[in-house]
Amino acid sequence: MTKKELITKLNDLEWEDFEVKEAKAELPKSCWATVSAFANTAGGWLVFGVKQIGKSFEVQGLKNPEKIEQDFLNTLRSEKFNVFIDTTQTKYRIDDKTVLAFYIPVSKEKPVYFNTQANTYIRRSSGDQKARKNEIDAFYRDQSFGTKTSEPITNTSVESLDKTAVESYKSYMSRFNPEASYNRIAEDAFLKKLRILVDGHCTYSGLLFLGKRDVIENHFPDFKIDLLEIPGTSYKDASSRYTFRLGEFENLWEYYFECFTRLRPKINSEYRVNNEGFGEEFAPGVVAMREALVNMLMHADYFSPAHPRIRIFTDHLEFYNPGGLPKPLQELKSKDLSIPRNPIITKLFRMVRLAENAGFGFDKIDDNWKEYSKKDPVYSIDFDSMIVKLPFADVRVFENRKESNTLEDAQFNFLNAKDIEAQHAILRANLDVLYMELYSNYGINTEQLRNNYGINTEQLRNKNEERELNILALMLLSPEITGLNLATLLNVSKSTIDKNLAKFKKFEIINRAGSKKTGVWEIN
Repeated sequence: MTKKELITKLNDLEWEDFEVKEAKAELPKSCWATVSAFANTAGGWLVFGVKQIGKSFEVQGLKNPEKIEQDFLNTLRSEKFNVFIDTTQTKYRIDDKTVLAFYIPVSKEKPVYFNTQANTYIRRSSGDQKARKNEIDAFYRDQSFGTKTSEPITNTSVESLDKTAVESYKSYMSRFNPEASYNRIAEDAFLKKLRILVDGHCTYSGLLFLGKRDVIENHFPDFKIDLLEIPGTSYKDASSRYTFRLGEFENLWEYYFECFTRLRPKINSEYRVNNEGFGEEFAPGVVAMREALVNMLMHADYFSPAHPRIRIFTDHLEFYNPGGLPKPLQELKSKDLSIPRNPIITKLFRMVRLAENAGFGFDKIDDNWKEYSKKDPVYSIDFDSMIVKLPFADVRVFENRKESNTLEDAQFNFLNAKDIEAQHAILRANLDVLYMELYSNYGINTEQLRNNYGINTEQLRNKNEERELNILALMLLSPEITGLNLATLLNVSKSTIDKNLAKFKKFEIINRAGSKKTGVWEIN
């Protein structure tokens, strides 16, 4: 019979995963590896008295089912296994033959192994595989789920934190969560209250979130958040391995904005008129994407050799998160449970209103993405990782771009952009390149902007100082740009741009060479 036919005969079981063993007269030794794998991964049913031949299943029955049952249960309760495994068992009669089925639940005390730790197994697809050392280490970290990154690091101090990042975070909180009590206390108390510092030392979470990269690398040698743009629906149909790969940044706070800046142009949004007659952005896709991004950064296992990774394909976004869930996905969704792996990092995101205050935000991802693309997110859960896929409504065509490491690359991308939205995305993605160009060649100082706000934050658009910098940045990208184009790209009125340009001319910062229509801007 087929797998489907066998499951039909065993119709009162809910099959998450299962393995069959012949076991005519005695228990096969391989069954203990399956017990370990099920207990360590996602649980499953172990069926004795059935033989698998290729993709077919043949019920052979057990000669002495009572003995098989007692031997199996006694071994599970013996010292052969390092933890007690409580099973559910059912006896079946199929074609006058006896079959025994045992449900092995997921253990709360992983790793589960028999005889020695070397006999730790995990479930991959439909097979049992020996766990590697890093996978066993992950099990032990999960035993202290939610505590490891809250520990202080003895050889760190406030000097290990990036001052610019700290001030940027505080400024962000004051603007987007102004009623928070943390806004009204001094910086040293601020860092202690949020448990960025404990007894004068950085916690692992505090260091990851706001630390200096060279100090972070002392404790997380290969620290990075990976983001790649892949010109295809998969690697198989992509014309190249990737067209863009995110560089290295200081800490998680910087990585969040860099990733968001890169992801934002992939999500279309529209403007609607609200009840007061003002236009406002309607962007459920952005909400879902941001929640998936923050969820990945909050719940990643940063001690894992794998990295959090975002892949932007032409038909979907993919967020890969090293580190399993503390409970099954459906239970977390149904009960709206909040069991963060990194509670301090989670709180830091929540205090600036970049994450939900309850649960894992799955409902926010599901509902908003479905409203945006008419498609459901897809979750792939493993014992040591999770992947969230957000499918687009249609396949996107990537812009003709070069990786923007230089002004020339940014100018190429801006010239080849198809619309205003794409041009705006290129401006936001290249602010660091453009600001450095202004500073290095024209003496335009960005220190105040860096210290107060950080670079590439989405919330800077309406600040007058930043608008003036971005006008100059756009002139670098496109010297022939018009005042109307500047107003459209920076989301302000033409008269506001005219006032900025008049100020620049008054102080001889810029001049226009040629006519209004065909001339170009020159920065002095």
